[in-house]
Amino acid sequence: MKPSIKIAILALSILLGWAGWRSLNALFNAAPQSATQAAKGEKDMAKKVVKSDQEWKKALNSEQYRVMIQCGTERPFSGKYNDFWEKGTYFCAACGTPLFTSETKYEHGTGWPSFMSPINEANLEYRDDFSLMMRRTEVRCAACGAHLGHVFDDGPGPSRKHYCINSAALDFKPETAAKSAAKQKTETAIFAAGCFWGVEYKFSRVKGVLASAAGYSGGVTKNPTYRDVCTDKTGHAESVEVTYDPARVSYEDLVRKFFDFHDPTQLNRQGPDVGTQYRSVIFYNDEGQKRTAEKVKAEYEKSGAFKKSIVTEIVPAGEFYKAEEYHQKYYEKNKIKSCAF
Repeated sequence: MKPSIKIAILALSILLGWAGWRSLNALFNAAPQSATQAAKGEKDMAKKVVKSDQEWKKALNSEQYRVMIQCGTERPFSGKYNDFWEKGTYFCAACGTPLFTSETKYEHGTGWPSFMSPINEANLEYRDDFSLMMRRTEVRCAACGAHLGHVFDDGPGPSRKHYCINSAALDFKPETAAKSAAKQKTETAIFAAGCFWGVEYKFSRVKGVLASAAGYSGGVTKNPTYRDVCTDKTGHAESVEVTYDPARVSYEDLVRKFFDFHDPTQLNRQGPDVGTQYRSVIFYNDEGQKRTAEKVKAEYEKSGAFKKSIVTEIVPAGEFYKAEEYHQKYYEKNKIKSCAF
């Protein structure tokens, strides 16, 4: 066969292969959408921040726009947060949603900022990315739809997650500044609805919830341990402290979630867990929370949503004692579905 014919056949093969891959990408929606297109097109994700392409161009610098809106990637080892180890919080550079903390940042060696886990899974969303002739999981900001990077399963244990994020998509605030901003923009609520492993997980998934912690409330013993509480003699209930952004989710919405998350008609128990530490309680921080909790409880009682009477207590919040570290994010660490569903 003549060389010229071989060259022509090779060129045709490459062209057909390229065309086939383009078609496969189209079939799987692989071509990266801009973040603006995603915000308008993904009906299942209700964006809190939606801007036109022109508005994003004005709000972001050229590199942020290329990465976050056009779904680009910065060159490895070029981002300002790659070799950066100050303590603080990383926010979405487009809308200010808190994404990661310095405590979960580590050196992966790939040239981009790497994190083991987000502050709250509800602040992120994921989609399949079939570009570059491979399947990857893209990570976006759930509040505005901006492209952040990708997540892989080659990170450290126990989750093995590796959130590979572009520096251009992040806005870092030092620990003191982040805490100050959190105090100005967030509120807290405390609920008890049975085993705190599942309750903490469910609240952590609510959009607008920035942090959740398992702990003990409503008792008399100072600094109780899990073993103390399990004696059913300290008076504490397994509780969850929820830190939330009132601009994104209201206290009333959280109270309604609370009633939906468990059976409030069970007295001093929840499912197989029996004891006063598993009682149903709303611990209110002020009179406004008290009025809201009472109103929602009354609505549920009148609605007939439950066949039995609601036994949920509504009492003033006392000291909240954070539970031992192994109880925090227990479901995410261990995938104990019976405690969350």
